Amino acid sequence: MSTARAERLVNLVLALLSTRQYLTAERIRGIVPGYADAASDEAYFRMFERDKTELRELGIPLETGRNSAFDAIDGYRIARRDYELGEIDLAPDEATAVGLAVRLWDSPELTGEAQGALVKLRAAGVEVDDHAPTVVEPRVRAEPAFGPLLAAVQAGQAVRFEYRRSGSAERKIRTLEPWGVVSWKGRWYVVGHDRDRGASRCFRLSRVTGKVVDAFGETGVVERPEGVNLLKMVSASSGEDPSAPTIASVWVADGRAAGVRRRGRVVGRSDAGGEEGDLVEIELYYPESAADWLTAHGPDVLVLEPEVLAKSVFSRLEAIAHAGGAR
Repeated sequence: MSTARAERLVNLVLALLSTRQYLTAERIRGIVPGYADAASDEAYFRMFERDKTELRELGIPLETGRNSAFDAIDGYRIARRDYELGEIDLAPDEATAVGLAVRLWDSPELTGEAQGALVKLRAAGVEVDDHAPTVVEPRVRAEPAFGPLLAAVQAGQAVRFEYRRSGSAERKIRTLEPWGVVSWKGRWYVVGHDRDRGASRCFRLSRVTGKVVDAFGETGVVERPEGVNLLKMVSASSGEDPSAPTIASVWVADGRAAGVRRRGRVVGRSDAGGEEGDLVEIELYYPESAADWLTAHGPDVLVLEPEVLAKSVFSRLEAIAHAGGAR
């Protein structure tokens, strides 16, 4: 980005932050340095459109609206309540986790959201290393319906979508008041009140067919009922109970793997391969996904129990070692 454009964007942000009213494009052209240099009206509007897109991609909440019912043209402003961040204090390993999380998503719309969050953290003075090396780097792939359904949940709107039941090629239109989107056993589900059935239902996102999930009705109408546990609803539909955790026993090297230590409790001391460390017990609700997390700590963490988790982590480390040798 050129210095002139960077200065213009900064001036635009300052101008939109300093007013409670919506400023029209013509008004912005007259008060923000840099826009007066446009050769023509058409050149200015192209420049302004590019700048608006740039700000939104940076995660800056640009609002569009009118000051009164008599205004014929939309204006723009930035609400301080949405722009400013409270005090953020992240430990070094937490900041690293944020950087890794940005690399975790494998969906274009979610990658953009994650990058926007990263920009805001850096603007708040938080050092986030999004290029930190990691032993393994799993990717979370969200279904095409994820973004629209999550937006409908946040807006409190009902949705209508085409759905294919398990073991059947038949597709039906379902109308749902969505309460939330959750992940269970590596799959995404939307949970809510099914208007067609008159009862609560869970729908796997991979079975939502078509590219468009239609949200309709007034916003803010749909709300999740008090006391509803979405994860338990999904697990109940699959016949499994997520409420009983697995107790894992792991060895953690001294001064390493702070994230693992925070998740568990130290119950003793031991050594592994001549290196001193702590014995830590951790409650795991999803041992399958925990294998990737523990493997990422490499030699700093050794899983002792349960045996199935220890074998799972060992097989992952073995695969990584063979892959490295092949290169």
